[in-house]
Order: sequence, then C-alpha cells, then structure tokens
Amino acid sequence: MLDRPISELSKPSRRLPNQRWQIYPQKPEFAQKLAVLTNISPIISQLLINRGMETPEQVQAFLKPESLVLPSPLEEFPDLAISLELLQNAIASQTKIAICGDYDADGMTSTALLLRSLRTLGAQVDYAIPSRMHEGYGINKRIVEEFHSEGVGLILTVDNGISAFEPVARARELGLAVIITDHHDIPQKLPPANAILNPKLIAESSPYRGVAGVGVAYILAVSLAQQLGETKGLIQPMLALFTLGTIADLAPLTGVNRRWVKRGLQHLPKSNLAGVQALIQVGGVQARRDGEMGSRGAGEKKFNIPNSSNPKSLKPEDIGFRLGPRINAIGRIGNPQTVIELLTTDDMGVALERAMQCEQINASRQLMCEQIEQEAIAYVETQYITSLQQDRVLVVVQPNWHHGVIGIVASRLVERYGVPVFIGTYEDEKHIRGSARSIPEFHVFEALEYCHDLLAKFGGHKAAGGFSLAAENLQVLRSRLIEFANQCLEPQHLKPLLKIDAEVNLNQINQQLYQQLNALHPCGMDNPDPVFWTPNVQVVEQKIVGKGHIKLTIAQTIDNQEYRIKAIAWRWGDYFRLPPRVDVAYKLRENYFNGNTTIELELIGVRLPIQLQQFFASPPTPSSTTFEYNQRHYTCGFYKNGIQAELRIKNSEGKVLAMQPGHTIGLLGTNRQNAKEVDISQPQYDNIIQAALQALSVLSAES
Repeated sequence: MLDRPISELSKPSRRLPNQRWQIYPQKPEFAQKLAVLTNISPIISQLLINRGMETPEQVQAFLKPESLVLPSPLEEFPDLAISLELLQNAIASQTKIAICGDYDADGMTSTALLLRSLRTLGAQVDYAIPSRMHEGYGINKRIVEEFHSEGVGLILTVDNGISAFEPVARARELGLAVIITDHHDIPQKLPPANAILNPKLIAESSPYRGVAGVGVAYILAVSLAQQLGETKGLIQPMLALFTLGTIADLAPLTGVNRRWVKRGLQHLPKSNLAGVQALIQVGGVQARRDGEMGSRGAGEKKFNIPNSSNPKSLKPEDIGFRLGPRINAIGRIGNPQTVIELLTTDDMGVALERAMQCEQINASRQLMCEQIEQEAIAYVETQYITSLQQDRVLVVVQPNWHHGVIGIVASRLVERYGVPVFIGTYEDEKHIRGSARSIPEFHVFEALEYCHDLLAKFGGHKAAGGFSLAAENLQVLRSRLIEFANQCLEPQHLKPLLKIDAEVNLNQINQQLYQQLNALHPCGMDNPDPVFWTPNVQVVEQKIVGKGHIKLTIAQTIDNQEYRIKAIAWRWGDYFRLPPRVDVAYKLRENYFNGNTTIELELIGVRLPIQLQQFFASPPTPSSTTFEYNQRHYTCGFYKNGIQAELRIKNSEGKVLAMQPGHTIGLLGTNRQNAKEVDISQPQYDNIIQAALQALSVLSAES
C-alpha cells in the first residue's frame, strides 16, 4: 500500500494565510423588514445591519448624507469665532501669516488648502514643514524663531500643535498669535494658543467629530470665506483637497466626512486644480496598483482611472491606492515642498512636472519597501520565528533602513505574522528610531507608556505609534514589550482578524449586485468595503503575475452547472500554489479592459474548506466506505501516514489515489514505489475526491 508520506515525494504547497474568520451573524428576517421599510435590497440591508444600523432613520441618513441637517461649525467649535477674527484682522492689516504643516498626506493637503484659500482671500501667507529625518513631527522652537525673524505675526498650525506646549509658549513670549488646528488626541495640558480647533474637544455626538486635520482646515477656510462673502470659486478646490487628505489619512468615512467625501469624489475628475488633474493623469497612465498593497506588474490588466474626459465619480481606492501614495511618498522620502507646489500651482506644466516627481519618488519608495520587507522577513525567520507564539510581539531593528518607510513594512509584517510589530533603524551607533503597528487587541500607546523609562521620545494611539531610544536599551525594551504583550494577548489573538459580511454563491455575483453595493460608497475607515465568502470553490487556474501576485480562476458547481470567475490576490506569492479546494473571502472589483467591464474578486482570505478541515482533524468512525462515481465502484477512507491523515481512494483495479489537506499534488499508483505525482486540482481528480468526501460525509452523519 502507499506507505510513504506524500511530502517526501512532492513539494507541498506553501502555508495558507494565518487568519481567523469572523462571519457576521445573518439576520434575514430583520434585514428583509429593514429592506422593505427603506426600499433597498435585503443584502444591502444586511450589510448596513453589520455596520451598526438598526432603524430606517439611521439607514436614510447613511444612504443620503446630503439629507443630514448640519449644525453650524461656529456652534460646535468653541474657538472658531476667535480664529476667524484673528484671520480677518491679519488679512485687513496685511500681517504676515505663517502655516506650520506636517509631512504626511493629511498635513500637506491641509497646508495647501489653507495656502490657496488665504491667498485667494488676500492674506500675506507662507508656510514651513519640519524635517521628517532631522526634527520629526510638529511645530518646534526653531520654526517659531524663524517665523519671528521673518516678521510673522500669526502662526497657524495644521494637523499638529495640540501637544506642542513649549514651542507655542515661545511664540506667545515673542508676541506672535497662534491658532492651532489639529485632530490628534488631547494632552493633559493644552498649549497656550490664542485659539484651538480640534474635533476631539467637541461632543462625541457631533457630526464633525471624525474630521482629520484637513477637515479642520476645510471648516476654517470655508467659514472664513463665508464671513468675508468670498466663497465663489473657493469651495470646490478646497473640497478636492479635503477629499484627497481625508481618504489618504484613513479618516472615518462617517458624519460630515462621508457627506463631503462623497461630494468630493464626484467633483475630483473634473477639478480645475492643475495639481489634481496632473496626479490623475500620472496615476492613470501607470499600469500598476500602487500603495501599501504593492505595485502591479507585467501581465496584469490596467485598472483605468477616470480623467476629465470621463467625469464619473472616483472611488476611495483610486485615492487610497493611486493618488494618496504618490503624495505620501514625498513626505516619507522626499521634500514636502514638491507636493505643496503641486497642489497650489495653477500652471499645468509645473503641475505635471511635480506629479512626475511624485511618481518617481513613489517608485523609489516601493522598491525601498520591498527590499526592507524581504530583509525583515529573512531576519525574523532566522531569529524569532520559533519564539513568536511565546513572545506575542515582534521587535525588529536593523541598520541602514530608511525611517520614512519602516512604518509601511511594519504593517506588512503584522499582516504576515499576526502579532504587534515594533520596527526600528539606527540613526547612529547610539540611537534607534522606530515605528509600531498593531492588532486589535493590543494598544500601542499603552505599550510605549509601559516602557516610558527606556524611551527618549514616543507617541501614537491604539493602532500605531513612533518611538526613539538609546541603542543600549534595545534588549530591555524587547523584554518589556514581551512582558506587556503576554499580559494582554491570548494565543487566539495571534491571527489577523478577517471580518466577513455574508456568504454569496458565484452565480449571484453580477453587475446588478455590484451596482447595489454603490449605495454604501464611499467606503473606507468605519465603513469598510463589503467582504463576502464562498465555500468549497475549485481553483481551476492560477499563476504568478507582476511582483508576487496570484491571478486565478475559481469555479463553483451549483445544480450541475459550473460558474467561473477571475480573481486576484495581491502580494500572495508566498501562498502559491493554492490548494485545489478552498473557502475564499473577497471584495468585489470592477475591471475595465479593452472596452469591456467585468466583475472580479479581490481575494483577502482563503482557508481549507470546513468539511475538509473537520475530516482531517477527526476522521469519521468508521473511517472508510464505498461509493459509485461514473458507474464505477470505489472504496475510500482516511488513514494515518506519519503524523498526517491522508485520504485514499481505491478503484476496482487496485490503483490508489492518495492526497493530504492543503496539497495540490497527490499520488496515483498501486504502491508508493511506482506511484506517480498528479495534479489533484484537475477536474478528473477533483471530481472523484469530492464524491469520496460526500460519501464519507454521509457515513459520518449516519454514524
């Protein structure tokens, strides 16, 4: 009989993603009732229930955000009135105004928004952004002193300043007025500014509560233009910048963000901002999918991006994966002035030149990320892989990594290993600077506070943070973080959580379903893209394309009819080849190619079918039976082979087909010595395996 393990004769498929699936409980009766009351389809109703909506009024406000009656920002932000007065007086007296921005997408779009609007309203205004590499985040004393020496009378911070007590105090000493606009968490002691605009200082129930830094800047600029009676030609350019910054900063797409972003996405393709048009052109020309998910390569279809000749609404992923990364790349490894010039110029030639600089720097950023990621993985696999489940946190520090991109690499390592990641690089022999990214059950800022005595500087929130320390403290820091992780994490937490909305069969996936999902857009933070799953599909084709993506075709047979659909799994090269039978979790994507539009799947989860997992984990007793397939008789059963269970199917001629879970290769023969390797994903083998599993399933039910 076949007595040697398959793995000795064939190379097994690589591991599957390390995930835990959380499928929302389905409420068909409630969904149907809500659907009737609000005139939407039951599936959209179920998706909205999953997102916390329980009444027709909540559904109406979500689906039609323009119907919301918004309170005046002057009623919500206590210091908005004094901010407007300070700005009006500065404009009237031609007092110099200086904006202190930040080097991320939110900070740069906020800076550009206020520069454009204040200049249009007649202000004398300039800006400064601290150096990411040499100064770090936020306004500092050097910038304050420089503003003072240049004759500035009013400082306006954007996307920073709420924790800058000493620099703001210094500005006030020097006689400068200061308006802080920020959205970060409130410190115990507020800086002594003349006015502070921060949504964290207003009621949690306020629709303005979730705005990012660019949202605060937008509210300030619009309010000022309205007070001065100068809104004509100002609102739409500011809305375009608000939309770019809000999505790129991953702000929640709820409240006013949802209302304004939805409006902004419709306006962006026909925006009269030269910089936006240049970004769209540059982003649309490239046959790649940019951003944190990795670039696309040769052999993949081009995802077109609408331009001014195709004025349909953009979607958040157009910004999140194409436009945002080109802006963010500058802040990470380039000069923020490039983006400010891009978004404030009215000269299309200058705009295209700056957009191409963004493109080139983003390409460098991608290469840098890929290189550092591979080095980090190699380091982890040799140093920490065996202790990861005990440590429950990953601390990776190496020299010669670029600080501007290690945060992206940290996110990828979290995705890969399912644990919180603290990653750093040496600034010099004695100092380390790092970034942290987390999983839902681990609070980064609390972890950094737990290690405060070992750190020179730190900051952040639940999901992410930054820190610096003396190199001599590294080993103690690692031990302290392991101690903290073991206090708050259980073994079951160490798998990335995948939240799934509903089960769908492949015959239900069509343009009609896709169009229904448009009601949920714009999707993003706090309103994620719907995620569906389909059980026990067959992988009929798969290949690697571009830089490590899997392109595949999956099939499902329903009532003796086969349904096929194409899919892409970004950056899943490590999991190639996928097993022949899997459960899949995915988002739906529209793909445009050669004038045709098709619906395809973007895989985000895959696992062995539950039936297969259960059989191999605890085979039925008795564990063998007979069945008939294509008018031929077979016997089948589960057998121990080494440490793994194995399914064997024997025909009347004594030939045996043997397979193990998760393998694409099986063995066929009368014994292992003369057995040949066969691809069990091929229909002739897959069909007989499914028939055997069905027979064993019946056997299990009867016993």
